[in-house]
Amino acid sequence: MKAIASQHGLAHTCRPPTKGHLIHAAPKACSFRAGMRPPHRGRPVQTQAVATTGPPAAKKASISSPNSQFPDLQLDAYDPMDVQAADLVVVGAGPAGLSVAARVSQAGFRVVLVDPDPLGEWRNNYGVWCDEFEDMGLEDCFDTVWDRAVVYLDSGPDGQRSLSRPYARVDRPRLKRKMLSECVRHGVQFHSVKAEDATHGDGRSTLRCSDGSQVTASLVLDASGHSRSLVKYDTNFDPGYQGAYGFVAEVEWHPFDPGAMLFMDWRDDHLADRPDLRASNERLPSFLYAMPLSATSVFLEETSLVARPIIPFEDLKVRLEARLKYLGLEIKSISEEEYCRIPMGGALPTLPQRVLGLGGTAGMVHPSTGYMISRVLGAAPLVADTIIDQLCSVSDRAQDRNTPRAPRSEEEADAMAAAVWAALWPKRRQRQREFFWFGMEILLKLDLHETRNFFSAFFSLSEHHWHGFLSARLTFTELIGFGLSLFAKSSSSARLGLIAKGLPGLVTMLARLTQIK
Repeated sequence: MKAIASQHGLAHTCRPPTKGHLIHAAPKACSFRAGMRPPHRGRPVQTQAVATTGPPAAKKASISSPNSQFPDLQLDAYDPMDVQAADLVVVGAGPAGLSVAARVSQAGFRVVLVDPDPLGEWRNNYGVWCDEFEDMGLEDCFDTVWDRAVVYLDSGPDGQRSLSRPYARVDRPRLKRKMLSECVRHGVQFHSVKAEDATHGDGRSTLRCSDGSQVTASLVLDASGHSRSLVKYDTNFDPGYQGAYGFVAEVEWHPFDPGAMLFMDWRDDHLADRPDLRASNERLPSFLYAMPLSATSVFLEETSLVARPIIPFEDLKVRLEARLKYLGLEIKSISEEEYCRIPMGGALPTLPQRVLGLGGTAGMVHPSTGYMISRVLGAAPLVADTIIDQLCSVSDRAQDRNTPRAPRSEEEADAMAAAVWAALWPKRRQRQREFFWFGMEILLKLDLHETRNFFSAFFSLSEHHWHGFLSARLTFTELIGFGLSLFAKSSSSARLGLIAKGLPGLVTMLARLTQIK
């Protein structure tokens, strides 16, 4: 179960990716637009005839990097000397930030994206269920696809589960190129600095950057990941953590079925002669997550589903080394080494607040599984369209009254931000998240034996239930049915354990549900 961390070259038995297309409807246009962009991009509208003689126009500054994955891409650079305010400033050039920036800019608004390295690599692997990306028209961004996934609970004859749900490794460079190209096509401006903080006044927000420059805008969106540097929290943030250490290994051979993705391997035979490691793993279990990329290439990752505090990376490395030694793998070289630390659960940001959020900074990691990228990309059009609706109301009024295109007061700006937060975290999503948080609190208390029992019952559920739980598609009412079905599928001893370990969390969840506004 992976989120941003699973999260080339197709194996010969794998299903090749097919070309997809974005299926989200185009963003709405404001009445001011009339099929054309509003005047912006840092220069006033020419209301008189423009002379055809004189010096040539200054060349627009751009951002490029010959040594990056995208040497041919040139991003429009933001000019810090430009005094004209933007409509939206986005912090973070990850999937969330790029998606919203492109869509809002497409609707005709001036968008500035702030990131210290907008052309940089997305380092951690993304693993996704194929149907999630296919629903968004992103199947052309698959690197490798497996028609099924496999789970090993233990080494017994009944320890294997085969999951008939196709799984994919995302082609990160292709996905980022696709998103960057949309930003370039629609005129997003990029500022290659780090965002420091945001202040608000007179209906505007001002982002202060690491080089001393400032960007002023009607709205600010923090899509910077798990840093939580701009979005505020009014309660203690106490998440669990998914920890993972992994890499792509080039090997002479490997024992993994090239037609199946190894989703979870909870077996511990490799620790038979390591009593210290075995005792540690029994108390705080981890599993192997493996993607066979070819006959001689495989992505391997030792993953702790959730722990508080996080299992140290060095411990995960030692456990993975023990697995590989037991399997007899001789590694010739490694690449794409990654250390993943994903906060799960914890408090939501203060709702509402002036700075908008999307992704990790907005509490969107699935608290029970660590999944996020599909949820974020699915929510991005909703967030973008709500931002567009709010900016349209301001822009239409500005055109009617010949006033600046900006909120007139702090109260109006606060109301605009509140509308966006309400779209991202409606009551139904908050109730759903409380159930997922309840599930995480149970998982935190399970040892290896109890974890095996839990997933034995989990993967015995109907596809509607386990697909829906992992993909955050179940309503709160459906989640109640999921919980009852899971309890019914569990063994008698597992039921007693779930009652003992789950009752405190259940009481807390019920109390928190009453506080949702």
